[in-house]
Amino acid sequence: MTPALDLFVPGVVYLDIIFTGLEGLPEPGTEVWASGMGSCPGGIANLAVAAARLGLHTGLGTALATDAYGDFCAQILCEQEGINLDASRRIDGHSPVTVSLAYDRDRSMITHGHPLPVGADGLVGSLPSCRAASVSLTKDRLPWVRQASQAGTLVFADVGWDASAEWPAEVLDMLEDCHAFVPNAVEAMQYTRTSTPEQALRRLAGLAPVVVVTCGGDGVLAHDARTGETVHVPAVPVPALDPTGAGDVFTAGFILGTLRDWPLRQSLAFANLIAALSVQHFGGSLSAPGWGDIADWWRQSAPSEAYSFLDDVIPTVEQRTVRRAGATIARLSDAHVS
Repeated sequence: MTPALDLFVPGVVYLDIIFTGLEGLPEPGTEVWASGMGSCPGGIANLAVAAARLGLHTGLGTALATDAYGDFCAQILCEQEGINLDASRRIDGHSPVTVSLAYDRDRSMITHGHPLPVGADGLVGSLPSCRAASVSLTKDRLPWVRQASQAGTLVFADVGWDASAEWPAEVLDMLEDCHAFVPNAVEAMQYTRTSTPEQALRRLAGLAPVVVVTCGGDGVLAHDARTGETVHVPAVPVPALDPTGAGDVFTAGFILGTLRDWPLRQSLAFANLIAALSVQHFGGSLSAPGWGDIADWWRQSAPSEAYSFLDDVIPTVEQRTVRRAGATIARLSDAHVS
C-alpha cells in the first residue's frame, strides 16, 4: 500500500516570538529595542512547514493547547501550510512559548512549557503510514521508531542540546533503527568527545547508514556507509537576519533529496541552499522558502555548476507565494505576504 504521508514529524510545537536587529542582549536593569519582530509556530513545526513548502505531504503529531496561541498555531499549520494534524490532538492548558533573540549572526532563546502528554509508545496519537519520519534522540528508547523502521519508513534523527552537559553515549543507541543522523557540529563533537567536526564524523560513521554533520558557515560534512562516500559541501554565503530553524529547513531539504533518490552531494547542496534562503527572513518555520523562492534565487544567481541540477528539479507549474512571519499573533487574513 502507498504510505499515507511522505513525512511524519512528532514533537512539541512552540509559539515562537522572534526579535531581530539587536545589537546585543540587555544588561540587568536596562532595555534594548529590536528593529524587527515576528511570530509563528516553532519547535517541530519548523521542520513540518519547511517540508510541506517543498511539496512533501507532511503529517504532524503533537498536542496543541486550546488557548489563543494554540489556535493561532493550529490555524497556520493546517489552513495555511496544509499540514495533516490527524495524529495530533488539542489539550486544555497553555501553549509552550519560546522568545528568540537574534543578534551577531546567532540567537539566544528563553522557553517556557511542559512535557507533551505522550503515550507508552512516545507519541501523542497513532503512528501513521509514512515514507519518512523524524525523531530527536533520547536516552530512553521510543518504541514507535523501531516500529516505523520495520515498516520500511526511513527515520531521520537529530539530537537536542544536553543542558546537563553529560552527553551520554547511550543516546546514540537509537541510531540502529534510523536511516540518517543529522547533528550539528557542536552536538557531534560533544557526543563523540572529539575536537573537530571531521573527527566527529569519523566516530559517528556507520552508526546509521548516512551521517550528516552541519557546520554552519563552513558547510556540511557527510558519510554514506553503504557506498563509503564522504563529502564536504560548502555553505551558500548570504547575509543572515535570523538563524532560527535553519537546521530544520536543512533537514527538510535533505529528506526531500533522499526520498527522490538524489545523489548525496546534490541532496546536501539543496539542503544548504534552502537553509541559506531561510536565514534571510525572520521566523523559524515561516522563514522556510517555497519553490518560488528557490526559482527566484536560481534565476538571479551567477551561473554555478554545483546548482545546475535545479533546472531539472524546480517544478514548472506556478508556485504559491509563501507567507513570512508576521509581527503579531494575527489571523491568516491579516498575515504578511511576501
